[in-house]
Amino acid sequence: MPAIPGGLSRRVCLRFLSALSAPAAWLAAPQTAHAGGQLEEPLMDSVRTALSSAIGNRAPPEPEFFSTESRLHYLRWLTAMSDRLRYRKPEWGVRHEFLQTVWYEAKRAGLEVSLVLGLIQVESGFRKFAVSSVGARGYMQVMPFWARVIGDGDPGKLFHMQTNLRYGCVILRHYIDREQGNLFMALGRYNGSRGRAPYPDAVFGAQRNWSFSEKP
Repeated sequence: MPAIPGGLSRRVCLRFLSALSAPAAWLAAPQTAHAGGQLEEPLMDSVRTALSSAIGNRAPPEPEFFSTESRLHYLRWLTAMSDRLRYRKPEWGVRHEFLQTVWYEAKRAGLEVSLVLGLIQVESGFRKFAVSSVGARGYMQVMPFWARVIGDGDPGKLFHMQTNLRYGCVILRHYIDREQGNLFMALGRYNGSRGRAPYPDAVFGAQRNWSFSEKP
């Protein structure tokens, strides 16, 4: 069972647990942005250069497929995820663009798409213009200092959908690599709570809402 942050009422705890087991109900409810945020740390020049390069490639988020089956798998995933996201993004075109971009950026960064969607659920509740109490911005709640460290210095661009998802996925990949593949520790680092359980547990719980497997 996921850990519950301390200091919360019984009612809030029950709502927290219900969110992990009832995706439709969770998505229909208004959410506030998570209060955590990445911490600015010194980066080696080689790491900064690599991250800047990863951010700088502005290719359009058009998935590429090397077989008919892989394309059909993507289309079935897109249909399933669109149904689950309908409560938060009622317009099909908006949902399609968002999900296509999440798929593209997650795959580009070598991340599980369900993990990225779970993180977005916890961080921003799928709100493009969410801002946390510590200033993290957008879908993946990217801290503004990243725009200065590896971007062009304009934090306003973090509200652009693909830019925000690109930053978030690249940063999460960076943290996973730093933690040698330990997702628990990497997620804690992403939230500025490294080593503490509530945030990683919440993301892992939310990830289950976005898992996808096809029946034989």
